[in-house]
Amino acid sequence: MSVRQSLLAILAQGPCYGYQLRHEFDRRTGSVWPLNVGQIYNTLERLERDGLVRRGATDDHGHVYWEITPAGADEVDRWLSSPVVRGQGTRDELAIKLAVAATLPGVDASAAIRAQRAASMFQLEQLRLRRTERDEETPEELAWSLVVDSQIFAAEAEVRWLDHVERRLAAHPRHAVALELTAERPKRGRPAKAAALVANHVPAA
Repeated sequence: MSVRQSLLAILAQGPCYGYQLRHEFDRRTGSVWPLNVGQIYNTLERLERDGLVRRGATDDHGHVYWEITPAGADEVDRWLSSPVVRGQGTRDELAIKLAVAATLPGVDASAAIRAQRAASMFQLEQLRLRRTERDEETPEELAWSLVVDSQIFAAEAEVRWLDHVERRLAAHPRHAVALELTAERPKRGRPAKAAALVANHVPAA
């Protein structure tokens, strides 16, 4: 969704053709998430289908310029003025891995935590090094630094969370959190608790 809305926001500045849109997206995001041209044109076609852009003039080189529609401009305004809502149902691979490891009998989850912390710290140091190697004299450099700052904060948060997990697990003997395979035969379909929460429109904890 962010790619779709970002391209639309760029088009709000003026008509662009596909390669130009890719270049403008890269300039504004520090080229951290490069887009391929196929993705650009697929997105443009979906935006056209939804009435948010239209095909404009073609230049002497055969470039088709895409233009934003009034409905597209309204969509950009809504996007820029609305908060980003992060879905609660998004699976976090690391959280799942450590939660499973912590409940497996005979598995030392702390070893997995140590390995992850080492990798996270290495990534954090690399990001900090990249951050200090460039200044912010141009708008492009500022845009790049904002993206890298976001990655640095995320990496720092991951390290703090790993420390938290390690402390939580250290407070419990291994046998207390280990889950043996249950002999209970699970019922098919949605678990009763989840079904009740949905029926009553109560958010899961």
